Amino acid sequence: MIKKLIYLVCFLGVAALAGVAQAETLSPDDASIKDNLCLWLRRPEVNYDADSGVWTDLSGRGHDAVAVGEIEAWGVTYVGPTLAFGSNPTVFDHPFGIVKFTGEIDDLMRAANLNEGSGLTELTILAVYKDYNYDESNRSITRPLGFGSISGEGENMGDNFNLANDVSIRKDNGSIGGATATHPEDTFFIRAARMDSSRIDQWFNADGTLEHVHTASGSSYTTSTDNFYLGDLRAGNSTTIGGSFSRTDIEIAEVIVYNRVLTEAQIEGLSEWLQTHVGISAGEGYPFAFGPDPRDGVMLLDTWANLSWRAGDFAVSHDVYIGDNFDDVNDGAEGTFQGNQNTTLVTVGFPGFAYPDGLVPGSTYYWRIDEVNEADPNSPWKGPVWSFWIQPSKAYDPVPPDNAELVATDASLSWTAGFGAKLHTVYFDESFDDVNNAAEGLPQGTATYDPGPLELAKTYYWRVDEFDIIDTYKGTVWSFTTEGAVANPDPSNGAVDVKQTQILTWSPSVFAASHEVYFGSDKDAVKNADISSPEYKGTRSLGSESYDPGMLEWDSTYYWRIDEVNNTNPDSPWTGILWNFTTANFLVVDDFESYNDLDPADPESNRIFNAWIDGYDDPANGSLVGYDTPPFAEQTIVHGGNQSMPLYYDNSVGYSEATLTLTYPRDWTENGVNTLRIWFRGNSDNAAETLYVALNGNAIVTNDNPDAAQVTTWTEWTIDLQAFADQGVNLANVNTISLGLGNRNNPLAGGSGTMYFDDIRLYPPPPEPTP
Repeated sequence: MIKKLIYLVCFLGVAALAGVAQAETLSPDDASIKDNLCLWLRRPEVNYDADSGVWTDLSGRGHDAVAVGEIEAWGVTYVGPTLAFGSNPTVFDHPFGIVKFTGEIDDLMRAANLNEGSGLTELTILAVYKDYNYDESNRSITRPLGFGSISGEGENMGDNFNLANDVSIRKDNGSIGGATATHPEDTFFIRAARMDSSRIDQWFNADGTLEHVHTASGSSYTTSTDNFYLGDLRAGNSTTIGGSFSRTDIEIAEVIVYNRVLTEAQIEGLSEWLQTHVGISAGEGYPFAFGPDPRDGVMLLDTWANLSWRAGDFAVSHDVYIGDNFDDVNDGAEGTFQGNQNTTLVTVGFPGFAYPDGLVPGSTYYWRIDEVNEADPNSPWKGPVWSFWIQPSKAYDPVPPDNAELVATDASLSWTAGFGAKLHTVYFDESFDDVNNAAEGLPQGTATYDPGPLELAKTYYWRVDEFDIIDTYKGTVWSFTTEGAVANPDPSNGAVDVKQTQILTWSPSVFAASHEVYFGSDKDAVKNADISSPEYKGTRSLGSESYDPGMLEWDSTYYWRIDEVNNTNPDSPWTGILWNFTTANFLVVDDFESYNDLDPADPESNRIFNAWIDGYDDPANGSLVGYDTPPFAEQTIVHGGNQSMPLYYDNSVGYSEATLTLTYPRDWTENGVNTLRIWFRGNSDNAAETLYVALNGNAIVTNDNPDAAQVTTWTEWTIDLQAFADQGVNLANVNTISLGLGNRNNPLAGGSGTMYFDDIRLYPPPPEPTP
């Protein structure tokens, strides 16, 4: 779900036009607090060495965070995290590097002796991080970072100070709770905490504003250790640790620690600094405009706006571009340039400024600031294109959402009122045409509507017209279907890049004895079809909820509908929802979405290791596909869709390879395809083995990167099919594809690891550019 930020712009008179006040920022190494700065970890893409597992401390005290290594008491060796990148434009002005601690891996870092070996009586911590993929049974004990110690170090947690996932402070093997907010899920935010001998406070910044969320009072708060940990202090993947530990994924961008209590104003200043400086090196200049206000993508509740930004470090003046078309603003097309100015504020939608007649409700506007310094040869510095949109005049954001399924029969309806709306007229019926053509209704003052008891398995239509005292704005006709109806279409409604051999499936309604299938490429024809229409494709019995439409065209949109039938019920048949999907403009070799965990005795069983044949029965082949227990395919580390293929390799036997026998596509010349693309990722702990792909068992192409198995992000491998044709492969008749690691033709003993593969596709040449 995307949380929409509603931004209210207030006109503050002439003074507002002169400038916009910015909150005071405070650098972590500001002279007022630098003497108490004891740990500063930032910009891991620059300061973290994944090979050695060391994240360099920038506090000047040499408190580098390092991989914990072996803990004898647990029989575990903790490695360092992997390097990746993240962003959250709602809070932070720039994307940034992060270190990723994976719940399924034993990874943990320690920055030792931050207080010269003594426990702390005061401290302040600020961190930018997120966590996700919670182990639901133990999510509350996840501790992304904090002071403490682990079993085997002599303290057994001791008088720790850990920032826990339930917004408590885990201390003295207990929990100090009472927070007034919940932990943000799967989003980067700023968390601040401080402690003195009698009080603990916490703050969150998850939306651009620092919020105080926790106060606790006590006596003699201290820590018995000054060792600081990153990457869930209570996490573990090894069986020796036991099942009471969480296995949450944690990504950390920046950590700042002081050995004294900072004031709330100082913490707020640091939060402001983090919003604009995460991802930028301290001491380095940033030449681009940043920090747009309003923030990129927000909705405004007025028809004019003040736009402001923060100037790049070298800017003397600013070129301003504004328009209602992204490409025009991005390209600086005629009419978008508003002039060069010295201030960092521009007004739009007001007489005397751009769009003097006002901004149009429902419209999106784009703006760009290029920073200019004629004395610098690198000038101008082209800025990013930001956007905002104006609240529409029509009703929007319906609840239930448009085309919603499985809606409760006692549901009430609501929506967000249009711009300036004072009255709302609701039209509700079982017929699209009746609702769309309705002209008379009873206005009401609230943006909710109770339709009364609804029937099971029925589609309803509704419309809300908005009146702003002057004009009436006819609303969009929305629909929803109540629980018990046919549901769960596969491919999902609106799906794109669907393969050309897609089998359509669905879940039956509670009333169905059989199903009438309608399918075609004409939206209206399928919508209005009956059993006499060519779009009618026959009946399927209950228990046979699938339809094979045959070979589909490339890059084409298809529509389908399932009507439920039960001749013993007078309401039969029940007309289904009109669904659609669009086929890909490429061939799907394997997207790994069709594999399941069903028992082999089930005729629908399609386990991944029964399709991709590995080395399970071949002692000369060190590969194993999938997992030992369901789900057999990987469902977390995926590039597209919901699944990818995990491939374990052990090249102590020489090489590792998994092979898929093709049914379709076997003609690798169809529609002129000439490129094979494979997405893969590895792990920094993997042994560096040569990655290769083979066709028909003997034509092999190797990846150019000898360390491909150690790549920690999804990487696209592009191969010209001519490389296989040159080895004698008949591209019109490809029988098998193999993915492997090692030297297939000259096997040599090597190392082991786990790879992930996804979205294996064949592409035609790109279209010729339009003159």
